[in-house]
Amino acid sequence: MDWSLYGQRMAVMARDLLAQDSVDATLERITASAIELVEGCDAAGILVLHDSKVETLAPTHALVTDSDLLQQRLGEGPCFDAAHSSQGERVYRIPDLSAVQQRWPVFAPQALQLGVGSMMGFLLFTEDEDLGALNFYSREPGAFTADSELAGLLLASHAAVAFSAARTHAQMERAVATRHLIGEAMGIIMGSHRLTEEEAFSVLRRYSQTNNIKLREVARRVCEEGALS
Repeated sequence: MDWSLYGQRMAVMARDLLAQDSVDATLERITASAIELVEGCDAAGILVLHDSKVETLAPTHALVTDSDLLQQRLGEGPCFDAAHSSQGERVYRIPDLSAVQQRWPVFAPQALQLGVGSMMGFLLFTEDEDLGALNFYSREPGAFTADSELAGLLLASHAAVAFSAARTHAQMERAVATRHLIGEAMGIIMGSHRLTEEEAFSVLRRYSQTNNIKLREVARRVCEEGALS
């Protein structure tokens, strides 16, 4: 591999990741970059576990989703292990899926039937949190080499930072939008009932607590309907 050229392509990709305007767009660019930059990669996706439920983010092919759902159903597999356990492998490379049937006796033969020949994956993590696993698939055994693993590790490092940054930005945007919405709702209540700002906020909060509805949703109703029903 020409690492000088690869480094240039990786730098362009890193800038591109940070330029995306949403979390979904960032994730889609990450998995598309996997196919572009990692030798032997036919498909890629990000697996996230919520308790024992698998969520597949930005899959490039149906093969990715099928493999993740198979691992969820069976409760075993390399991606499942990496994303599920804090003690699991942060990096794995399986040159030939037919050679690991002792480790994953149920998953391996069924994955072979799906068309998976070899797999590789990296846990996406920052200092603060684990974000999921970036997984690479090839239909051919022996597709992923040591160079592929190093390239994948570099991509995963950039991807984790971009993913975390995009998610933080999205959370901040939601927080700002919520604050504006609540402020607008408070203004409507203050004008309708001649209340102070503090009293208007108390009305929203009490309604939220009494009816077990999020404050943002209460504010939205006020803005759309002009009052609380």
